[in-house]
Amino acid sequence: MEITTTETAQKLGLTAEEFIKIEEILGRTPNFTELSIFSVMWSEHCSYKNSIVWLKTLPKKSDRMLVEAGEENAGLVDIGDGLACSFKIESHNHPSALEPYQGAATGVGGINRDIFTMGARPIAQLNSLRFGNITSPKTQWLMRGVVKGIGDYGNAFGIPTVGGEVYFDECYNVNPLVNAFSAGIVETDKIASATSFGVGNPVYIVGSATGKDGIHGASFASKDISDDSIKDLPAVQVGDPFQEKLLLEATLEAIATGHLIGIQDMGAAGITCSTSEMSAKGEHGMKIYLDKVPTRQKNMQPFEILLSESQERMLIVIKKGKEAELQAIFDKWDLNCAQIGVVTDSKRLEYYVNDELVADVPADDLVLGGGAPVYHREYTEPAYYKEFQQFQIDEIEEPEDEKLPEIAKFLIGHPNIASRRWIAEQYDSMVGTANTSTNEPSDAAIVNVKGTNKNIVISVDCNSRYVNADPEKGTMIAVSEAARNIVCSGGEPVAITNCLNFGNPYIPEVYWHFVGAIKGMKAACEIFKTPVTGGNVSFYNQSSDEGPVFPTPTIGMLGLLEDIKLKMTLDFKNEGDIIYQVGTTRNDISSSEYLYSYHKYKASPAPFLDLEEEANLQNTISELIKNKVIVSAHDVSDGGLFVTLTESAMAASKDLGFSVKTTSHKVRKDAFWFGESQSRVVVSISKDKKEEFETVLKTNKVDFSELGSVVSEKVCQVDGNIWLSIDDAKEEFEATLPKYLN
Repeated sequence: MEITTTETAQKLGLTAEEFIKIEEILGRTPNFTELSIFSVMWSEHCSYKNSIVWLKTLPKKSDRMLVEAGEENAGLVDIGDGLACSFKIESHNHPSALEPYQGAATGVGGINRDIFTMGARPIAQLNSLRFGNITSPKTQWLMRGVVKGIGDYGNAFGIPTVGGEVYFDECYNVNPLVNAFSAGIVETDKIASATSFGVGNPVYIVGSATGKDGIHGASFASKDISDDSIKDLPAVQVGDPFQEKLLLEATLEAIATGHLIGIQDMGAAGITCSTSEMSAKGEHGMKIYLDKVPTRQKNMQPFEILLSESQERMLIVIKKGKEAELQAIFDKWDLNCAQIGVVTDSKRLEYYVNDELVADVPADDLVLGGGAPVYHREYTEPAYYKEFQQFQIDEIEEPEDEKLPEIAKFLIGHPNIASRRWIAEQYDSMVGTANTSTNEPSDAAIVNVKGTNKNIVISVDCNSRYVNADPEKGTMIAVSEAARNIVCSGGEPVAITNCLNFGNPYIPEVYWHFVGAIKGMKAACEIFKTPVTGGNVSFYNQSSDEGPVFPTPTIGMLGLLEDIKLKMTLDFKNEGDIIYQVGTTRNDISSSEYLYSYHKYKASPAPFLDLEEEANLQNTISELIKNKVIVSAHDVSDGGLFVTLTESAMAASKDLGFSVKTTSHKVRKDAFWFGESQSRVVVSISKDKKEEFETVLKTNKVDFSELGSVVSEKVCQVDGNIWLSIDDAKEEFEATLPKYLN
């Protein structure tokens, strides 16, 4: 056996103290294979050792929750009539920084496997992307690769990409963020679990053969990006969407037999992770024979087979005596199906090669909630935070009226606001014919549950500039906007998943961001009654040169729309319809795209938010939609009120524009038109609904103002002046990404 030392452990990403703890657990010095097992399972990516103490504070219960957050491959909520929705979001940031095409593609593959190991058939995907300065050739290369990777994998796999978000900021120059979301539907009596029990039950590996790609991928994801990161390229996995499609069908067929004890995707840490987590959960052990694992290369070392993150693989435990039935299913789909072990009552993982024991470790000591270390990290408020809070709007000279059209045009064409058509056209949004949002845009994606009138409503949201300015409030805004998008589409928010992208947790200022974000998420989720079903923590998103990325706690929210007739879209419908803003305009330009990009002023707090006010606004919008009082709804977010109005006009199926006026002279005009204070929605109504509409708003004590009307001229008219024609706005809106990326 190889002799390992503290130095060996540190090279594998463990600390000296952790090496001592491993020796205590085993009662001896671990061999290299055993130390490798601990290194991946105790990495941040697998163990959440630096985050779990705070993650446990998040709300995780509701009447709809069917599994405990983090207990299974993905979250699961009851949507009624014997159906459940499984959904989750995860990151593939580090792989995408080195090899953007495969990094993004395998992120899509991995998140979909998490869904169908629950027994659910994936029906929709979203993604949340962050890149550096769009004028940089490196950013353009990364973005082309990531978008093509997502599109090629998702399109070939046959699941529609129905929406998402992309932002650009120099803080992501070295370290892009690639967060992938998937949702699927399962009958509640066909749910599968990631567990293992029953002495003598056979353990199978199914799907693709195991290769040397992705070895130490979990450890790679648990350290900073540096000049040496290119050496970690073998840690990036290689995906095959056609294999995954076969694996999906075979897996769902196998689950439907009722013979499976448990199943888990081989994601981070490969065979090591699935054997240890399933065994620990089922309070059993396994004997695994690594020489029986189908491999792509000859003479793979035990640690290579154990740690490989080769894609399109599952670990299955099946009832003894049902082996032939399982084998027949996977033979039919032309996939590997090899028995590699048996379940034991030892609670240990014993790994053999040619009957020689190469590693013997206790399952429970490897996993989160068992023996994996848990740390309480120090956190310190960064020096810049107080400076940001001291910002006063008077520090920025108010622009003259004649400058406002120029600002409007600048914002419409800004990369953070402009059309995402260049991206969307590379994704198949209609495969499966369940997506209802491609031709009738709404604030969130609406996807029909086939065979029912039910629809899931899904959104991913996070403005990381807000979170950097104020982690607690910025994350409240991320949850609030996700919920607002679902409500404006006619849905009811149900639950969230999160992808928490931060820098190095050992830096106190970075950890302060993380703690603030968790506090903000907790407060917002409690008020919207949207528990956290699970998700992903991605630390170490920083480089030695650039420092950490903006804290980016991406929120993936699931909503329900029981009746498609109550679907609400964002486009203006008819000439003469009255346009209102629902919610309060404030003298606030803090952290707006206008302040940050037009004035290039970085130091300001997050925009205004009051959670009680936000909840009341959302309840009111929901009531207006259910009573069919309004004909369009679009939330005010990036770029402010003017951008919201222009987007609703550009989306109209007829030749329409708008004529509106400044309705408050208590606030500056730049704040009125371009400020991003929260809890506001632009709606349009037919004239005959005016009295009913205003009565609801007054009864619910929600501020509103009549802005103007929808007009037949294709113009953006403000206070009697045409700022832009709709055609010019569209040209500006559509040209930005192609200009840099074609």
